Amino acid sequence: MNTPLCSGALPALGLSRRQFLNRFGLGMGGLALADLIHPGLARAADSADLGVLGAPHRTPKAKRVIYLFMSGGPSQLETWDYKPLLNERHGQELPDSVRMGQRLTGMSGNQASLPLAGSAFRFSRHGKSGTWVSEILPHTAKVVDDLCVVRSYFTEAINHDPAITFLQTGSQVSGRPSVGSWVHYGLGTANQNLPSFVVLITRGKVDQPLYSRLWGNGFLPARHQGVQFRSGREPVLYLNNPEGIDDAGRRRMLDRLRDLHDIQREQTGDVELDARIAQYEMAYRMQSSVPEVTDLTSEPRHVLDLYGPDVSKPGTFAANCLLARRLAERGVRFIQLYHQGWDQHGGLPGGIRQQCKETDHPCYGLLTDLKQRGLLDDTLVVWNGEFGRTNYSQGKLGKDDYGRDHHPRCFSGWMAGAGIRAGTTYGATDEFGYNVAENPVHVHDLNATIMHLLGIDHERLTYRYQGRDFRLTDVHGSLVKGILS
Repeated sequence: MNTPLCSGALPALGLSRRQFLNRFGLGMGGLALADLIHPGLARAADSADLGVLGAPHRTPKAKRVIYLFMSGGPSQLETWDYKPLLNERHGQELPDSVRMGQRLTGMSGNQASLPLAGSAFRFSRHGKSGTWVSEILPHTAKVVDDLCVVRSYFTEAINHDPAITFLQTGSQVSGRPSVGSWVHYGLGTANQNLPSFVVLITRGKVDQPLYSRLWGNGFLPARHQGVQFRSGREPVLYLNNPEGIDDAGRRRMLDRLRDLHDIQREQTGDVELDARIAQYEMAYRMQSSVPEVTDLTSEPRHVLDLYGPDVSKPGTFAANCLLARRLAERGVRFIQLYHQGWDQHGGLPGGIRQQCKETDHPCYGLLTDLKQRGLLDDTLVVWNGEFGRTNYSQGKLGKDDYGRDHHPRCFSGWMAGAGIRAGTTYGATDEFGYNVAENPVHVHDLNATIMHLLGIDHERLTYRYQGRDFRLTDVHGSLVKGILS
């Protein structure tokens, strides 16, 4: 059973700074000498964050994760799962033998008819792998040989809130730590000047709401929660000094505050005080690191062009993908991008075409940029949504227009980079695109595999809370070996 380590600990030894100094005979004289030779060195050790594990359970393939989450449930039938039978039977009733009495949402459950809807878009094979890709993903199709397309994801959740919560935290009920928080808790940070877990949300998209609890720490210590970076003058809220406070004054304030915390910790033994002061120190360092990393103007034109025309517009998915690459090369371990608007109950052809226009080119740019810099070899890139869409039309089926309801029974996504078997397709659905027919991949299996590639045994990274040991995958989850290189 793992227990939380305070940020003021030396995890490899299990000692606090004070215990470390006393045990190794350094004492206060040694501390003073260290501070004279290298000011702040002793306190830097106090903020060391190697995670509760100290070291991964196994040699990791991935050093970091960039998670591209398409919020709303992108239709697999218009993107990655080619089903010509639906076009042949367009307008015919969904056979009972295919549905098998499975539940529907309240939005289409009372429809008198469930007419099959073929995709409005052409599919063709791409790359040496010959992977089927929709015409609305022309740029991603160019790098399809770097992808493992998974066509057999499934989940139990049928509505957005529990489904997104399930993907991001391993539970349909809110309150659990997010996957990025678990990774930070287990492995710590690979940099000292930026958060280990950063969240980026496409600006101006209005659809299903996103909640901060999706990147929250749950019952883990607060320092493990994701930090949202926003576009505009203040990427991180309340980071800048108030008027009348300069950097020197803030530094003196933090030093005195830390002295007071040290006194209180000695009296109370409250390790949360260390976590709190570590957050203050991180915010102080971020005052210089955040403006630097979020300034995209230093990027050369040929790099900007990789991500498409929207890259120069702050807060777009394209700009966030470029920022994700900059964060990755600076040691941020988990980078979560959200792009909303994939919930097309009606007007699907026009809606999903626009969604792909906003994301297709940036996805290509991100993968190409990472590969050119040698970062794709140790970066895991994940693309998916919370569930898929039905093979029948929700509401009226028009000649050139239709919608699709939520469908948890099967959906598609892709993974690329560190440890992933590139140029492959894993899993399959039946010819109607309604049920998984081959190699099912559950939400817990996906999270177990992400953890595995980071060197974490998902069954062994636990946290005791309210009398039981919790983990990201609860009591489920199996490694998806077929997608690993």
